[in-house]
Amino acid sequence: MLQMTQIKKVYRTELVETHALRELSITVEAGEFVALTGSSGSGKTTFLNIAGLLEPFDAGSYLLDGMDVSHLDDDERSLCRNQKIGFIFQSFNLIPDLNLFENIDVPLRYRKLPKAERRQRIEHALETVGLATRMQHIPAQLSGGQQQRVAIARAIAGEPKLLLADEPTGNLDSVLANQVLDLLEEIHAHGATIVMVTHDPLLAARAGRTIHLADGRVLAGEVADNLIQIPRVYAHGGFEPLAARA
Repeated sequence: MLQMTQIKKVYRTELVETHALRELSITVEAGEFVALTGSSGSGKTTFLNIAGLLEPFDAGSYLLDGMDVSHLDDDERSLCRNQKIGFIFQSFNLIPDLNLFENIDVPLRYRKLPKAERRQRIEHALETVGLATRMQHIPAQLSGGQQQRVAIARAIAGEPKLLLADEPTGNLDSVLANQVLDLLEEIHAHGATIVMVTHDPLLAARAGRTIHLADGRVLAGEVADNLIQIPRVYAHGGFEPLAARA
């Protein structure tokens, strides 16, 4: 699903040269739930930006779902990102003046999907996260945990090949954080490939595998023994609905 080999990324100014990634090699198989950990400055954000096709890299190769994305131009990167990748951000990134339905509809419109298909996907995604009855609400009418569930619904409505979650529980208390992780685990069980950046070792332990970064390199990978890995296959038409959450 995701294969990075010897990736290098250097940020340069007139006075400073910062090596963000140093020959980084990471492979994530289809159906995996991987946690990425590391201290500030370890390269986590740079990895996510490159994995999400938000910025280029200086050397190495990157295969996404079997496609070499190294030489795509800006338009091709945007199209690939929209079709293959779903993002879940720490700060939710919902548009405050749009209701939940409209927030989820925005990225689908860029794909020029038919209106009926967009509606079906949005309703299904909101049902998946337990918010089907609140699609006309605006973000300010929801709790932080509910807003993050909307962000997850927006990500999965596009039926992405890869979900990238950047500290998805960072703005939540421990109770809401665990509810969001419960939801991610259930979505994973229905077929999603997830890479989650987190600083919390308890949350990382709930993933199937943990990758530790330091100074732009992989330190170690380990398979957690608290989750059983099973074959993951996307159901036709997207994710199956999960139990509704209050």
